[in-house]
Amino acid sequence: MKENLIADLKKIFSEKNVLSTYEERFCYSYDATNTSFMPDAVVLPQNTDQIVKLMKYASAHKIPIVSRGAGSGYTGGSLPVKGGVVVSFEQMNRILSVDKEKMYAVLEPGVVTQDFADEMEKIELFYPPDPSSLKTSTLGGNVAECAGGLRGRKYGVTKNYVLGLEFVLHNGDLIQTGVLDPDGDSGYDLSGLLDGSEGTLALITKIALRLLKKPAYEETILAGFNQMEDAAKVVADITASGITPSILEFIDGDTLTCVLEYIQTERVERAEAVLLIETDGEKEDAHKEAEKVIEICQRNNAKSLRFADTNEEKENLWKIRRSISASLLRIAPTKVNEDVCVPPSQLPELVRGIKKLSKDFKVQINTFGHAGDGNLHVNFMTDSRDKEKMHRVEQAVEKLFDLTLHLGGTLSGEHGIGTTKSKFLQKEIGKSGIEFMKKIKLAFDPEEIINPGKIFPD
Repeated sequence: MKENLIADLKKIFSEKNVLSTYEERFCYSYDATNTSFMPDAVVLPQNTDQIVKLMKYASAHKIPIVSRGAGSGYTGGSLPVKGGVVVSFEQMNRILSVDKEKMYAVLEPGVVTQDFADEMEKIELFYPPDPSSLKTSTLGGNVAECAGGLRGRKYGVTKNYVLGLEFVLHNGDLIQTGVLDPDGDSGYDLSGLLDGSEGTLALITKIALRLLKKPAYEETILAGFNQMEDAAKVVADITASGITPSILEFIDGDTLTCVLEYIQTERVERAEAVLLIETDGEKEDAHKEAEKVIEICQRNNAKSLRFADTNEEKENLWKIRRSISASLLRIAPTKVNEDVCVPPSQLPELVRGIKKLSKDFKVQINTFGHAGDGNLHVNFMTDSRDKEKMHRVEQAVEKLFDLTLHLGGTLSGEHGIGTTKSKFLQKEIGKSGIEFMKKIKLAFDPEEIINPGKIFPD
């Protein structure tokens, strides 16, 4: 069957765009979870017509199809857990059009997030969603996972910018929605269903994204605290005050120390926790909001406050946040990264709970993330080769999820469910919720060939 598969795929795609050797397939077998499932083949489409032909072929032969962006996900969303064909969109990476007057762009799913934002900035337009992986992650993957980012509290997440999609169903049918639909867009919000669907419903081939005018001015502040709970209380108080910073990031003390050693700087004072805060808008408005933020920080025992008066100083502060993931790789061989989300008012309780988990299960936990919308990345530092350590981590992760749901939160702020969180999903949405979601899945993909084995527990 495999030989026939490769030969048939080469009839749809050019020979160089069908990857079949072990080495080629292995490169598309894993993501940031560091787990691997080998696909039977990998294809690199260059246009929508090839995707339509592929899905007709896959439907006829019941072959699993898994779409893939950059493979930067933390929950296994792009892994070919049932084998089949991986569709890598790396060559469908064009910005097709930009309408400056109506302020939206149409692009292919393989466009890298940072590249798109940079191109829009050149024409004085602004695309706010900025996941930490923005230098490598693609916009197709961002839509599939409904990626958030540092600016999520004020500007929202990916789904808030999707104005339309073009996508291919299991049988090759082509659907267009929103501004991409030439005949109007009445009826159900199909784009909304695909946002955050983790690639389980269809293959996205075009995306229309809303754009904004770039803010005129920004104020950047780094606030240090002797207690993590004080930093978390600042986040809750800022939310209660009605102020909406464009960015409000939390970094715990162990993570900060690790970063400062990694980038080798003494220009930032060490602390038990820091908040990296940015306000934006017109200069007067941004400055007033920054002053109010400073008052709240001081009221909650801030030990240090640093301002970025120049672009160079601002870049130095943001270098701390951007260096976290790389610096943590030095601590332990394995990083189990969870991204829970709670109401900002519950952040102090979440932080206290995480400290207790670290003590109870004897595991180092490094915490940072988008505190402005209550989304923290909780990293359990361990060694996957040590079964006893991994067992303790697994227990701690389950307790973290229990705590998060108890605080009115959700299991994932932006990473999705994928394979790593599927067994916990029923705790959040219940058995009836899972059954209803399965019905939606079957309506889009009755043969269950599109990214099978994800979200729903086997």
